[in-house]
Amino acid sequence: MKTKNASSKRESDGYIFILPAFIYMLVVLGYPLVYNLVLSFKNVDVKNLTKGGSVFIGFENYINLFHDSTFLLVLRNTFIFTIACLVFQFTIGFAFAMFFNQKFKLSGPIRGMILVSYMMPMSVTGLLGKNIFSNAGLINDLLSKIGITGPEWLVSGSTALIAVIIMNCWVGIPFNMLLLMSGLTSISQDVYESASIDGANWGQKFLHITLPLMKGSILAVLMLGFIYTFRAFDLMYIMTAGGPLNATDVLGTYSYVRSFTQFKFSEGAAIAMVLFACLFIIGLFYLKLLAKEDD
Repeated sequence: MKTKNASSKRESDGYIFILPAFIYMLVVLGYPLVYNLVLSFKNVDVKNLTKGGSVFIGFENYINLFHDSTFLLVLRNTFIFTIACLVFQFTIGFAFAMFFNQKFKLSGPIRGMILVSYMMPMSVTGLLGKNIFSNAGLINDLLSKIGITGPEWLVSGSTALIAVIIMNCWVGIPFNMLLLMSGLTSISQDVYESASIDGANWGQKFLHITLPLMKGSILAVLMLGFIYTFRAFDLMYIMTAGGPLNATDVLGTYSYVRSFTQFKFSEGAAIAMVLFACLFIIGLFYLKLLAKEDD
């Protein structure tokens, strides 16, 4: 009986300790999310915001969005940007993690220098990218030295998204490298030594030892990378402000423009809910994969 009472007391104490965090999450995250959802089902703009004359219109905002060619372009840009960044960030980050996992003299200092880009604020990265890819910036200056006339990176719709992807990868590669290195260091060297004794080469070790044992780390890196990249806002807004002609607009920037530039608050809320729905589905997919892995 005493053991049961002690267990109940510990459980109630645990609830008391997590109560402040729960209230914080409810106020800071829960209320804005519910308010934004309700707003997306109304017709709220700058004309009726102060008068309180908004009306409930149901799914009309969402229907209009998916019949809007600009929104479909923005949605396409978001997925292209996210997938391209994931591919390059993960591939190069994994290669760096494998390289710096080897023991050599300057691995620590070089790894620290690579991490500088990850530690920089995204606003600074955006300003840096804006200067690097400007018409008279570093990239075009280097190209001119070898006799190549560089494109107008941030003015042309065909190159603006490429420039933004490059700068985002510059930030994301160290993040991927850091997380993947932690997964590599958890693999015992005894496993590799046993495989070497059995005659396994580098490729066989990588395919049959490294990748299977790092499955959890790889999955976490890809999911986190998708979430962080899919909701990108500040890099695009600083470098291109979504231009030219929505060529670099993603869901985050388009929602901001609709809400706080064009003052169509309900449409901006609907775009934000589409962004949330995409991330929510990815989160559920990740949890399902984790559950399957545990089984």
